Amino acid sequence: MVQDLTKSRQVPLDKIRNIGIIAHIDAGKTTTTERILFYTGRTYKIGDIDEGNTQMDWMEQERERGITIVSAATTTFWTHSSRRSSGKEDPYRINIIDTPGHVDFTAEVERSLRVLDGGITILDAEEGVQSQSETVWRQADKYKVPRICFVNKMDKLGADFLATVKSIETRLGANPAIMVLPIGSENTYKGNVDLLTRKSIIWGSEELGAKFDVSDDIPEDMKAKVEEYRAKLIEKIAETDDALLEKYLGGVEPTLEELKASFRRAVIGYKLVPIYAGTSLRNKGVQPLLDAVVDYLPSPVDLGEVKGINPKTGEEEVRKLVPEEVLCGLAFKIQNDPHVGKLTYFRVYSGIIQSGSYIYNSTKNVRERVGRLLLMHANQREEIKEAYAGEIVAIVGLKDTITGDTLCDEAKPIVLEKISFPEPVISLAIEPQTKSDQEKLGFALKRLMEEDPTFRVKSNPETGQTIISGIGELQLEIMVDRMKREFSVLANVGAPQVAYKETFGDAVEGEGKYIRQSGGRGQYGHCMLRVEPKPRGEGNEFVDAIKGGAIPSEFIRAVEKGVFETLENGVLLGYPIVDVKVTCYDGSYHEVDSSEVAFKIAASQALQAASKKTQMSLLEPIMKIEVTTPSEYMGDIIGDLSSKRAQISGTEERGNATIILGMVPLSELSGYATTLRSMSKGRASYYMEPSHYDVVPQNIVQAMLAKSTFTGRVSAQ
Repeated sequence: MVQDLTKSRQVPLDKIRNIGIIAHIDAGKTTTTERILFYTGRTYKIGDIDEGNTQMDWMEQERERGITIVSAATTTFWTHSSRRSSGKEDPYRINIIDTPGHVDFTAEVERSLRVLDGGITILDAEEGVQSQSETVWRQADKYKVPRICFVNKMDKLGADFLATVKSIETRLGANPAIMVLPIGSENTYKGNVDLLTRKSIIWGSEELGAKFDVSDDIPEDMKAKVEEYRAKLIEKIAETDDALLEKYLGGVEPTLEELKASFRRAVIGYKLVPIYAGTSLRNKGVQPLLDAVVDYLPSPVDLGEVKGINPKTGEEEVRKLVPEEVLCGLAFKIQNDPHVGKLTYFRVYSGIIQSGSYIYNSTKNVRERVGRLLLMHANQREEIKEAYAGEIVAIVGLKDTITGDTLCDEAKPIVLEKISFPEPVISLAIEPQTKSDQEKLGFALKRLMEEDPTFRVKSNPETGQTIISGIGELQLEIMVDRMKREFSVLANVGAPQVAYKETFGDAVEGEGKYIRQSGGRGQYGHCMLRVEPKPRGEGNEFVDAIKGGAIPSEFIRAVEKGVFETLENGVLLGYPIVDVKVTCYDGSYHEVDSSEVAFKIAASQALQAASKKTQMSLLEPIMKIEVTTPSEYMGDIIGDLSSKRAQISGTEERGNATIILGMVPLSELSGYATTLRSMSKGRASYYMEPSHYDVVPQNIVQAMLAKSTFTGRVSAQ
């Protein structure tokens, strides 16, 4: 049934839902997705993470570790339960992306949210809103993605539905609309009461939760509570709609259809967040969640249009999200498939794309040929001839397209908003074990960088080492493992190193003059630079302020190149210099002896001269940390964190555990997992994610300078 529908793909635009499943680690994203695929008929067996046979976690590393590493896309179809019970097949097409929860793979979440129309946020009923839940929520806010919350693990010891809803309100700043009340909790949880319809939904244990009973029988001890929360829900919905509010205040209860229509508008307008409950592992609560996706999350029709910039005129352009419009869409993910080569995941916003056709990459200003079009189901592929507005497909054959590029019709170009990714905070040295590995290493690293925009590679010219950088140790560990398995590259790796950065403390000027006379033609380059610090995170900028031709325009490019190379290599301890504005305001040249090389070296000398006139600052990555511990170990853990230069921002009680929140320099957290285990007899756990960069105290910089072998790089190439 699902396969037939996928092939025919005759689904109206208003019956398409592009959704993502986002959450903290271990909240149950992949388990929920596996249930969705089973109940919609996409799969005939429920995958289990512990058994390593899930559909969506298909990589070997994912199955071994029981975590999601790469986002996986699939397409399935769902008929609303109310229509199904009346025997009417009325399928909605649901394109789903299951994302990782671990912060090391945050790029996968970022790029998925950029192209999705709606999301399901899954929360652990015992843990409530956790740090990564907050992070992915903010990412979804950035791209204005309407979402539904699913309070999972209602069968877990310590599960508290209302406390979790409270944490959604306080920690996420959302306006929750409770749609169901759970019947029972922990080991007595068996179903929900739907507040809008006043019906109870009970799941039995047979048929893996595919069958459930809907009745008007609400448990006697819940009736008053159901009426109380139903009145609150109706009031919340009415407050978002003036006509409905007037009716409600006049003492007339709106009809179910009016409430649903008004509620749908409120969810799409980010005014309300529907809250559902269940336990995916025990096969309860997933079908009402699917009904809610159909009822309340937007279709491309609801979003109406997408905006971008015309690269030729710089004017804003608009595209209607319909197949009749000219083609445009966003390449949001690159994946290297061992069978078909490079896959480019593509969200079609408008128009139709056909296999074998040519498409224009407006970001890179190149034409690309669409070799084949594939519908993806995790790592399984289904070839199609064309794809329409509202669909998510994979393209085979694109050579120059990378994550964040816009693909469109060459006659009507448009550049859509790009995707922003966090900067790497940790790096390690890697070297091939043999000469044959040396040749394969470059190819493997290039492919992995194409796939993951937060994974960076650079060479250290002094040591000849290759340095790989990323968001966390786990990400780098997985990358090295993938090199070994997928590309057969054996490599030795060094210990992880913190990715420090350097910056200027004050606005200063520096002069660089490179003169070399040797029999025949000499070398002459002379420039003067002004260096000013910029606010943190704004990046580097080069400004050409030369007047009267003091430096000919053909050499300005060489000055800029010399500046950026020196910024990349640093002047204090060899770390990249960030957040500075470098202005070239004066200089001189020689009619015969001046060359690009001479000006490049002069620019490097000028920047180094400027650095000697100010106190250079070293910046280090600061991590947001959340330690969950039994209360008796709290004092010891806070004391230990304080000794690591931590700033404790507060503590929270959650059940029998205490949550310690704080900011700690990454350099102090080496081996912290072992320290924490020994301090708490293995009972405490922690989670961390990059927060920001901050200045390293001067005494620590001095100690690092004393140990450093870095000698600066005034080069005379």
